This record gives sequence, C-alpha cells and structure tokens, in this order.
Amino acid sequence: MRIASYNVENLFNRAKALDQRTWADGRPVLEAFARAGELLEEPVYTDEVKREILRELGRLGLRHADLAKFARLRQNRGRLLKRARDGRVEVVAGGRADWIGWVELTTDRCDEQALLNTARVILDVRADVLGVIEAESRHALKRFTDGGLRGLYRHIQVMDGNDERGIDVGVMSTGDFPVTLQRTHVDDVDERGRVFSRDCPEYHFALPGRAEPLVLLVNHLKSKGYGGKVASDATRRRQAARVAAIYRAQSTPYVAVVGDLNDTPESEPLAPLLRDTDLRDISQHPSFQDNGRPGTYGSCTARNKLDYVLLSPALWGAATGGGIERRGVWGGRNGVLWPIYGTMTKAVHAGSDHAAIYADIDVHKL
Repeated sequence: MRIASYNVENLFNRAKALDQRTWADGRPVLEAFARAGELLEEPVYTDEVKREILRELGRLGLRHADLAKFARLRQNRGRLLKRARDGRVEVVAGGRADWIGWVELTTDRCDEQALLNTARVILDVRADVLGVIEAESRHALKRFTDGGLRGLYRHIQVMDGNDERGIDVGVMSTGDFPVTLQRTHVDDVDERGRVFSRDCPEYHFALPGRAEPLVLLVNHLKSKGYGGKVASDATRRRQAARVAAIYRAQSTPYVAVVGDLNDTPESEPLAPLLRDTDLRDISQHPSFQDNGRPGTYGSCTARNKLDYVLLSPALWGAATGGGIERRGVWGGRNGVLWPIYGTMTKAVHAGSDHAAIYADIDVHKL
C-alpha cells in the first residue's frame, strides 16, 4: 500500500493573488482580503470599523468599483457602500445583518500543460491512498480524475474547509481501499477560538483482511506567506497540537497524518505533532529516497521541507520505504536543479511548486 500527499495548487481555477511571481507580491492582497473578511462579519459597524472597512477595500481596489484585478465585492441583498458621483464613498450598512454579501478573490484558469503535468505526477506516484492539498472542490477533483487519471481512483472526497479561497483538502483512493467514514474538524475550537485555517478531516479506509481501518488525517496548516511571523507561528502550533489530539483519540492503530504543514521538522510550531507524539516521518526511514534533497517545496532544500507523511507505530513497523516525486516541480530559477518532465519548458508548466511525498507499507505486516 502506498500512502502519499500532494499539494496540487488548485486544478482548474486559482486565485490571482496566490499565483504571483513570489509570495511577497501577493501578500498585501491576501492580508487585506483576510482583514476585510473579519471586519465585514462584525455585528455592528462602528465608525472605527467603517473606516477600517474602507481602508481594506481601498487596498483591494474596491472602494470605487465592485470588481478589481485581485478581488470582487459581492453586494447581493442590501448595500454595504454608497458611492457618490463626486468620488465620496461611505459604508451605509450598520452591521452584518443589514446586507448580504462578501469579498472574494478573483481567479484565473490554470495552465493546461500544468494540469497535465499535475496528472502525470499522480500517475507516476500511483498511490493507493492520496491526500490532496489545495483542491478547489470535490466536483473539480472528480472532473480532474475522470479526464486525466485513467480511472485510477474510484473514491474521491473533499469537504469544504474554513478557507474562502478555494484551497481545501481531500483524498483519493483506489477500489481496494474504499472510504468508510469521514469526519470534519472545521468547527474545532480552543481557548483562542476556531483552530483550523482549512480543516483536519478524518478519512477512514477499509484495509484488506483487517477489522480496524486506516485513518488518514489530511492537513494544510497556516502558511508563512502572509500575516506576522509571531501570529502565524502561534496559529500553526495550535493547529499542530489539535492534530496531535485528534491522532491520539483514534481507536485504530493504523493512522497517517499527511499534508502541507508549512514548516520544517525542527520548527517549534510543529513540535506538538513531531516531537510530542509517537508519529514517525517517512523521510526518516532508512530506505527513503530523496535523491540528496530533503525538501518538498520550491528549491527543495532542507528549509523547504513542508510536506509530510507521518506514520503511527503500527504503520511505521510495516513501512518498507518511500520517496519524493519532484519531476513535476520547476527546479530552481532555470529548471535545472533536478530532472523534470520534458513537457515542462517554462515555470508555468510545473505540475505544482510542491513535490509529492509517499510511504510504502507492507500490508501483510500489519
């Protein structure tokens, strides 16, 4: 059995702000979008809240029009803004209950050749159970599998998470490993509020010849890409602690935690998961093949190790090895840091900026 994780960076449509040349280019838009969303949920729009709403809409280019390059203001029922002919703009809604609408990020279609290379990575890995990161919906993932994966996956699941940008997590599995149960954790809270930026869904799979299921916890923890470092680190640590608690609560010995954890193995934010549990990272297995580069993102150096397959002791004991499939990642500035697919002639053709990572398990040893 092969268990894998792959951040596909959306399949058909991706927010323009997420697809800039660097994270720094898109960061102001993403920060303004996040803050605007928080302000618009306030039950009462005080004078200070109204000033902040106008400021964030201005950063998004939405003060004078409902559509801008990176964002759109939806005003479906009632009105948030009054725009005068002399250029003055004011917030006329008194609070969240006075209007129905939201701010959303505009999207572009993903490059067709990139989509083909995303499929090529998945076909080359041929995981039996695959955690998919940044899939926009179950319907999108199913269209993708129907069109490009040659019937490899029979079971496809994606649950909507807390991220409004259409970057959810899900799973695909072959007919030998059907999904028997799924459980969401979008509403999990701690003393500081809601925990997950996306979700940490549980997917249970039947294992041939075993009464206990395989449980996959699929994750996409808080990014370092925008927001202050202290706040981002604190959020990832809370999320890692909650994932660890969900892991400990499982009744089956066969559990894997997979996904884009957005931090390195020695980082303090991931310590509750990597240090304080008995989970083992497949990349530490003596038969794991990384071809001299431990990273899974960007240039794939050690500081770019962001993607994980973590195994419970029972799965680790049956592990025979694993590896990283990075031929679908553009290798550095010029695409020459490692062998890439011949169909990738420029960076935009990359299947993703993340490599797929996988673990091989001998099910007869479970």
